[in-house]
Amino acid sequence: MTSAIEKRLADMGVTLPDAPAPAANYVPFVQVGDMVHISGQIASDADGLITGKLGDGMTTAEGAGAARACAIALLAQLKVACGGDLDRLRRVVKLTGFVNSTPEFTEQPQVINGASDFMVEALGEAGRHARAAVSAPSLPMGVAVEIDGLFQIA
Repeated sequence: MTSAIEKRLADMGVTLPDAPAPAANYVPFVQVGDMVHISGQIASDADGLITGKLGDGMTTAEGAGAARACAIALLAQLKVACGGDLDRLRRVVKLTGFVNSTPEFTEQPQVINGASDFMVEALGEAGRHARAAVSAPSLPMGVAVEIDGLFQIA
């Protein structure tokens, strides 16, 4: 079964990857009532991890691309949490984005816009969310961005 959301993603040229397995002693998501808390998803694409430091060789646009990749991974995890049916999604409640950046870099919000803009483009009004965009002096395996999320489902 292909959900309406997956059809919209296909129209955007996006195919959800398999949900990444946890890299340590944690679970990929926890459901409490109608809320699904998804663990941080690190930036990766078909070529592997998207590494780099914003403000030191990586551009804001490249960082936004890494954030978009995190958003795609979040939806892949959400699909598993929804038993394969993304149409159970009611709304994206909150995203928290961590940006691997130098102390002088101040465009964390523009980087995390890569995820926020993707959620709204893919999900419409249900994709609008609260969020935080913060700097981190380093992230696991040198990735540029990590994002966790809170989603409401039916």
